[in-house]
Amino acid sequence: MGPGDLAQALEPLGDIFNPADYPDLLVGLDRADDAAVYRLNERQAIVTTTDFFPPVVDDPYDFGAIAAANALSDIYAMGGEVLFAINLVAFPDDLDKIILREILRGGAEKVAEAGGVIAGGHSVTDKEPKYGLAVTGLVDPARVKTKGGAQPGDRLLLTKPLGTGVVTTALKQGIARAEDVATAVTSMKTLNKQAAHAAQQAQTHAMTDITGFGLLGHAHEMAHLGQVGFRFFLDSLPWLPGAVQYGEAGAFPGGMGRNLDYFGGWVTFAHDVPLLMQDLLWTPETSGGLLLAIPPDHVALFKQLCDTAVVVGEVVPGNGQIAVSGSR
Repeated sequence: MGPGDLAQALEPLGDIFNPADYPDLLVGLDRADDAAVYRLNERQAIVTTTDFFPPVVDDPYDFGAIAAANALSDIYAMGGEVLFAINLVAFPDDLDKIILREILRGGAEKVAEAGGVIAGGHSVTDKEPKYGLAVTGLVDPARVKTKGGAQPGDRLLLTKPLGTGVVTTALKQGIARAEDVATAVTSMKTLNKQAAHAAQQAQTHAMTDITGFGLLGHAHEMAHLGQVGFRFFLDSLPWLPGAVQYGEAGAFPGGMGRNLDYFGGWVTFAHDVPLLMQDLLWTPETSGGLLLAIPPDHVALFKQLCDTAVVVGEVVPGNGQIAVSGSR
């Protein structure tokens, strides 16, 4: 569902649940974030989230692992640790159940890698396979990381390359090279656990994971909640192999246009940013990396602890505006 439709659907919930009536709900629907956080006591808070979607790759095991990593990522984006997960399954009656076994195995092994356990699940019959998780984690309330909190002068770091949306769309269109798909699958299956641990040590001010709203949509949410602006440098952004070429071939998912329509008013591009690259920056990502706002004097520590991280921009004064220039 696009961000505009989602915002409209959620609107009545604000009238039913007044945040002032739930003081222990530290993060809820009153502001956009990656997961809900509910305080249990002074030292512990529950982090909970859910995510599921149809297959983005052909291999059932890889699909299960990618969907699980994507759902687990929201726990890491809040600074939490994974406790357990519940499988969410939709599956056709006429598909071989061996396929479902492999999907669930891929998801289970990824949850185990995160240090959690599969504790149950729910399944329905559907015409199209879908898989994901409802995940519960734990965090110290004093160490919760949210989208808000970025400060002017912070550096913006990204921990995974962009381009999963166009690579997986190119796969569906039959034009993707096998080696490019393999690299994208490896990236999507990689947990954001190491990056989240590094974020705690590097005194990160704000972070989120890059998924369905694309880099620019999620960046706007961070900037808006922090009442700051973001400036990205196109020549610093990392891309998966083949991503730009598949964009040139028109392999864009439908979510690209929806993200542009909803967030476009907040974003300005310099004259040296080609239209192709603008479209790529609006494109949804699957199981992307973390985008973090880190004080300049802690960037070296973060990069030492998370060697995939790249400085891609900076935080400036503003109120939700995003600027993209060709270079620094």
